[in-house]
This record gives sequence, C-alpha cells and structure tokens, in this order.
Amino acid sequence: MHYSSSFSFKKDSYTSARGDYSRMVTVCCRQCDAAVLTYQKDGPGNLRRLYLDRIFSPEKFTNLEKKDVKGLDVLSCPSCKEILGTPYVYEKEKRKAFRMYQDAVVKKLRKL
Repeated sequence: MHYSSSFSFKKDSYTSARGDYSRMVTVCCRQCDAAVLTYQKDGPGNLRRLYLDRIFSPEKFTNLEKKDVKGLDVLSCPSCKEILGTPYVYEKEKRKAFRMYQDAVVKKLRKL
C-alpha cells in the first residue's frame, strides 16, 4: 500500500472545537497489524469514529465525504478482511464517519 509522505493538516471549526490539537496517525488492524489508512486525529482520546473528511490515504478512502453514506461499504482490513467500522452520519455534527468497533484498530503516530 502506497502512502504519500506530504500532508497538510485540515484546520476548520471542528479542529478548533477539539482544542486545535491535531496529529497524523496510521490506523492499523488490531487482528493482523496491517496499515489500513492515514487519518488526521483531532483532539485527545480514542478513535471512536473516523470522519470521512479526515482520511488522507489510500486513495480509495479519500473523498468519501462526497458520497451517500448508504452507498458506502463497511470499513474492513485490506489484508485479513476483518470488519473495523460501519459508515454512518454523526448526528451531533452532521458529519459522515465510520463508527469504529471497539478495539478493532490500533493508531500509530506518524512522523511528518
């Protein structure tokens, strides 16, 4: 899986609401430790949901926020096919996201 090494953080009202604290993480499958995607994590805490507009790579997961949630597949590991999350709309912010299954993934901090 090819990941680009140049990312620029998205800064918007959602970043500000979470204390202007962002970092880039590689989301990996807990089952087989395969890298699944690169994600901008805003704020502290666990990964309970992955907002679609914060996914940077691979390309098949970018720009999903422009699609209808009903047409999206579940998020699964490309290596072992373990199901990691389900697409939905986070009502509080009206944002499209993947609802992550508890302990399905591991986040690894990326060096920029």
